[in-house]
Amino acid sequence: MTDALADRIEDAIGRRPAAITALHGGDIAAASRVELSDGTRLVAKTARGGGPATGDIEGHMLRFLAERSDLPVPAVLHAAPDLLIMEYFEAGGRLTGAAERTAARHVAALHGVTGDSHGLAFDTVIGPLPQPNPPTGEWLPFFRDHRLRYMAKLAHDAGRLPPSTLDRVDAFADKLADFIGAPEAPALLHGDLWGGNILVGPDSEVAFIDPAIYFGHPEMDLAFITLFSSAGQDFFDEYAHHRPIQPGFFEERRDICNLWPLLVHVRLFGGSYVSSVERMLGRFGC
Repeated sequence: MTDALADRIEDAIGRRPAAITALHGGDIAAASRVELSDGTRLVAKTARGGGPATGDIEGHMLRFLAERSDLPVPAVLHAAPDLLIMEYFEAGGRLTGAAERTAARHVAALHGVTGDSHGLAFDTVIGPLPQPNPPTGEWLPFFRDHRLRYMAKLAHDAGRLPPSTLDRVDAFADKLADFIGAPEAPALLHGDLWGGNILVGPDSEVAFIDPAIYFGHPEMDLAFITLFSSAGQDFFDEYAHHRPIQPGFFEERRDICNLWPLLVHVRLFGGSYVSSVERMLGRFGC
């Protein structure tokens, strides 16, 4: 246990940890399991050296979800840019079968929380990257300007997206109306819905972490969870039992939605993700 981290936790919550153990994973923040003298377990996240300090934003998003929805998320005890302390969830199970169905019910309920416009009253982050959420009446201009074009430019400016591919993204953005429509109402989204952000407990209970929230099209979350094959048919069958999945989503629109997380990965990692973006653009004639 590092005394410096123990001191910071004690200052934040008024109780000194009995033990601190590093948790695996987390490219953006360092996570530790904190044990108090009464056996209570917490999680403390701190920014890695040189990385952005966004613990306050993550804490704000988790509290927003807890206040506005029934999505199971960790309770936040302290949220500052360089230190986030929250409830610990005993995880280790796999997202299959019963857990997929449980997660789908929660996501469907989350999408039943609607807003007056797309975006949010505050900007958020997706991973370490800024995510602008200017309230926007229509879905298409929000997705076009504040997701696709915005992240493509970030990736280009970072030297990860070639100028020719940036031009192709821009050309595709001009054609979006040919392929996508608007949701019935702007739905509250988790925003970073892949398997690593869904914790599964020993009895197939689930909790959701690391959100990137905003109000938008529910298909964004549904597409994201297919990107890395995080969930299978059980998830989508259960979701469709609660909320309809419109025809054409699996055949076409999920690929369009997934241009957003692919561009995020281009900005972060470059490499083969550029080819994935280019293949997706080529599919739609750009």
